[in-house]
Amino acid sequence: MKIDRRKSYYMVFDTETANTIDDPLVYDIGFAIVDKKGRVYETRSYVIYEVFCEMKSLMKSAYYANKIPKYWEQIKNGQRKIVRYNTARKAIHDLCKLYNVKAIIAHNAQFDYRSTTTTQRYLTQSKYRYFLPYGIELWDTLKMSRQTICKQKSYQRWARRNGYVTANNKVRATAEILYKYLSGYDTFEESHTGLEDVLIEKVIFTQCMRQYKKMERKAFT
Repeated sequence: MKIDRRKSYYMVFDTETANTIDDPLVYDIGFAIVDKKGRVYETRSYVIYEVFCEMKSLMKSAYYANKIPKYWEQIKNGQRKIVRYNTARKAIHDLCKLYNVKAIIAHNAQFDYRSTTTTQRYLTQSKYRYFLPYGIELWDTLKMSRQTICKQKSYQRWARRNGYVTANNKVRATAEILYKYLSGYDTFEESHTGLEDVLIEKVIFTQCMRQYKKMERKAFT
């Protein structure tokens, strides 16, 4: 496959985790190489062996534990692949290098950064401390959307009409809600599985980029 080096490429990723919010361990990671117009060039969907298979008691208490039978079904039919955590890490590094990825992107990216880093340190007993490639910016579509989509009068009206507001009366900006608005699919429910969520989050990323507005993109500033 010939890669058009004139384009800028991005990686959108998402994790599903077990354990606590403060110490999340990744059992599912999905990622895709996209451009700013939303074209998808590569996708990966990995179930993490060390957590999903070797921490069965922990998995039973995972927030989306009810999805475990579906995971096994999809693993059997080839939709998902079980790999060791380091294999997923190497795939991310290799794709970022191949496409000279400009930024790695997630919705509420600080959580996904924490989940990948916590898992890396736990599984290697802190021998290896970081999961994502060094030197590539981490962007957060939650931040980006709050500065673009959420400021639009049409979104404000739509969100309030549908009750998508916080306790202090600010419009909410979850990936599911934003995708409902952008797609017009009011009954849409987020899959809460890695790759499927990536494919809706790249729509949010694309829409933010279309605004051509100055915005804070970095997850950590």
